[in-house]
Amino acid sequence: MTKSDDIDNSAAPLIEHLAELRNRLIYAVLAYIVAIIACFVVAEPILDFMLHPIELSMRALGDPNPVMQYTSPQEYFFTLVRISMVAGFAVAFPVIAYQLWRFIAPGLYRSEKNAFLPFLIASPVLFLIGAAFSHFVVTPIAMDFFLGFADASSVVSAIIPALTDVPDHVPAAPVASTGIKIVFQGKVNETLDISLKLIIAFGLCFQLPVLLTLMGKAGLITSGGLKAMRRYAIVIILIVAAIVTPPDVMSQLILFFAVYPLYEVSIFLIHRIEKRREAELRAEGLWEEDDEEDETKA
Repeated sequence: MTKSDDIDNSAAPLIEHLAELRNRLIYAVLAYIVAIIACFVVAEPILDFMLHPIELSMRALGDPNPVMQYTSPQEYFFTLVRISMVAGFAVAFPVIAYQLWRFIAPGLYRSEKNAFLPFLIASPVLFLIGAAFSHFVVTPIAMDFFLGFADASSVVSAIIPALTDVPDHVPAAPVASTGIKIVFQGKVNETLDISLKLIIAFGLCFQLPVLLTLMGKAGLITSGGLKAMRRYAIVIILIVAAIVTPPDVMSQLILFFAVYPLYEVSIFLIHRIEKRREAELRAEGLWEEDDEEDETKA
């Protein structure tokens, strides 16, 4: 066999892999486009759902008819497009993950498939849990905090006369001789940005057990090492919470108390992996006591 034949034989599998990668990407992109179109049809109900926390906060502060505004003709349309893109990715993620799995699975051993598949399933589940926690718990607290600085009574007094006819026998509201009335006139896209940023931040932070457990399974970290790093982990989580959440202490503490238990869960999972690995090595007669002492010291 000539040298050129060797090159042709080695190039053939590469071309096949590239062709398969192209097909998988086409399927994933098509699924994403279809999901975007489907979500755009119901984008307005999705927007109502996303703005529900701020609606509740405004009503709780005394505004009987919460109003959001947009200040350019195209702003509302592109807000719906952005919602459709984010929601479309969530809807199409099972198809995208399946195409990714079908591409990498042939190159994995059976044991590697069994080890990787649970993490592929756990990752979106944890992201959804973090997103739900953000939307139903953190976002309402953040909205209450920010809108709490506004004088809700001034908003009500400005809206009610415009909506109802005041009888003649009702005295007119006193006119202030000084001062400027400050009211909240929220923009749809800016309020949506706050909700989306919180959802993404909490969704990504809830990936901590997946990341640390994968690193532990690969032997990059140990449960003993994570235990020794607890004090540094607390500081890092607090810093991340201060960066990704609005500048109020309550939401930062909520993120910390939600993420730090996941750090402890990661230690527990990695410890179980280490025990299982130790049992397998002992059964094969490959375990050495020095390894056990090193892990204990770590």
